[in-house]
Amino acid sequence: MTIDTVIRGGTLVTSQNTFTSDLAVDDGTIVAIGDQHCLPESDETIDAAGLLVMPGVVDPHVHIDDHVSLDTYETATSAAALGGVTTVIDFAWQSYVSEDSPWEEEKTLQEGVKRKRKKGGNALVDFGLHGGILREDPAVFDELASLVESGITSFKMYTTYEFGLSNGFIHDVLEELREVDAVGVAHTEDHSVCESLTAELRATNRDEPTWLPVARPDYAEAMAADDIARLARETGTKYYGIHTSCRKAAEALARYQRDGSLIRGETCTHYTTLTKDRYEELGNLPKIAPPLRSSDDNDVLFEYLRNGTLSVVSTDHVAQTRERKEASEWWEDPFGANGLQTSLSVFHDEAVNKRGFSYPFLVRLMCTNPAQTFGLPKKGTLEPGTDADIVLFDPNETYTISARDNASVADYTIYEGRKVTGNVKRTYLRGELVASEGEIVAKPGCGEFVRRKRPTWNDS
Repeated sequence: MTIDTVIRGGTLVTSQNTFTSDLAVDDGTIVAIGDQHCLPESDETIDAAGLLVMPGVVDPHVHIDDHVSLDTYETATSAAALGGVTTVIDFAWQSYVSEDSPWEEEKTLQEGVKRKRKKGGNALVDFGLHGGILREDPAVFDELASLVESGITSFKMYTTYEFGLSNGFIHDVLEELREVDAVGVAHTEDHSVCESLTAELRATNRDEPTWLPVARPDYAEAMAADDIARLARETGTKYYGIHTSCRKAAEALARYQRDGSLIRGETCTHYTTLTKDRYEELGNLPKIAPPLRSSDDNDVLFEYLRNGTLSVVSTDHVAQTRERKEASEWWEDPFGANGLQTSLSVFHDEAVNKRGFSYPFLVRLMCTNPAQTFGLPKKGTLEPGTDADIVLFDPNETYTISARDNASVADYTIYEGRKVTGNVKRTYLRGELVASEGEIVAKPGCGEFVRRKRPTWNDS
């Protein structure tokens, strides 16, 4: 018997261990791990000496080709592949109509899913979708069961912006999600507090981007995080708090966790590595919500990642251009920053090199946990029988991040000039080479839509 590929001589990293072994791939699937003498002959042998062999990164929080992000699926997933990300979860939006809305008529979530799946035809990595609920229309409840059956098993809401939902409606959504065994996801900042502070700062001519963290403070994030986590606990619904940026918001999630089972949370690479000083250095370019915080928050987020209160590190990838960012005020759209291409290297350098965390810690947060949290049993692991989504990573290569290398349409990076040690050398999607030595080598369309299962979260 001859199989497709053996990756030989590398150091395998799983969510629990690091060890030297060979890995065998056939027909897009990992088929065996073991000594070279125990594995079948292969058509191709890949020398991974000196490299880490890791599962492909699963990023459950990205924005592609929609009302907040300029990337196409080809550009965003090219950035993902170059950064070792082999699965992303994007958002399919229920459209709303307002003066600032990009849509001309209200349409259903089902139509949003169809729209995004069509746009994903040029994907270079696999992708799933969260449903995005942007208006208080009870008719959406009738869509949830069929969407879950079609592989959309999580649904996002906002507590702020013009499409933010009231706590009462979010309560009703969470009750419906409990009935269909899906996951609630929420962007949590208290809208009235942020609006009041923004108005006060504008009235006193506080026009510099350094005022953004003052206008959207940590306690506003914590207030809304507490509200939605409490609603999830009271309704018995799986809930995942996204882009936790600070101590106070993480504390709010922890308050409702018995064993971390039904209340979970993520942070993002930028919240663990950057501070609000970046606004002095880059102006509006790092304009994100919640905003960058303090070095104390950086440190505390790692503690909450260590103890499991937060269990995932994502990017919240949004592609914008320097021109659009710099032409707007700090209180205006567009918000967001790109990160798919650099997230693994940046987080590796911070978590492993600087803070001494283990490689299994890295894999748990960026690969295994997001896959388990969102119903992707064949992703985020090197277990035989799962998809051969594999990253060959050089832990010793040092390079300086520059927007010149962006595959995303974003022409800037909030990590500009940052020197990091650790770099992606090759990315494989279901056994096929997609990116190699900083170049895309596959054709657009090799990525597929992934129907996610209902995730199993054990209650306490």
